[in-house]
Amino acid sequence: MSRAFVNEDNAAAQADQPVERQVSAQPNYVTPQGLSQLQAKVLELQTLHAEQSAKGDQADKQRLADLERDLRYFKQRLGSAQVVPSATSGEKVQIGSWVTYADEQGTEHRVQLVGEDQADVAHGLINFASPLGRALLGARLNDEVLWLRPAGDQRIEVIRIEPA
Repeated sequence: MSRAFVNEDNAAAQADQPVERQVSAQPNYVTPQGLSQLQAKVLELQTLHAEQSAKGDQADKQRLADLERDLRYFKQRLGSAQVVPSATSGEKVQIGSWVTYADEQGTEHRVQLVGEDQADVAHGLINFASPLGRALLGARLNDEVLWLRPAGDQRIEVIRIEPA
């Protein structure tokens, strides 16, 4: 047998094993909504896994392996979730707070500090441990804070804090 065939066989076997999703070392703080989203994701993955498994020999083996990997990840995230109380202060930024800040050009931006799994920048949901989240967390109304960015540090001013 040629060496090329052996390598192709090994490559095919490795393709069946998806790369594990890395679990963050930061605490898994979640908002009540973030917890609900994690629970829904686990339920969705369990349903999809059951559907694939029910196909028996006709099941898509790669899809099944991917679902099992994702299930392991999200079950671990759900098990380590620490629900933070809903933000109630309009004076101090907490996880769950909606924050409006002004950048150096005076442009206003509105974001909510959330847990890692709930973060979605396109919808203004920012991980509390991201550079922007770290700059805002604990800030008070009218505070000027330093946002340490890879593109260059920027001073921003907290102009509004809304409870969740």
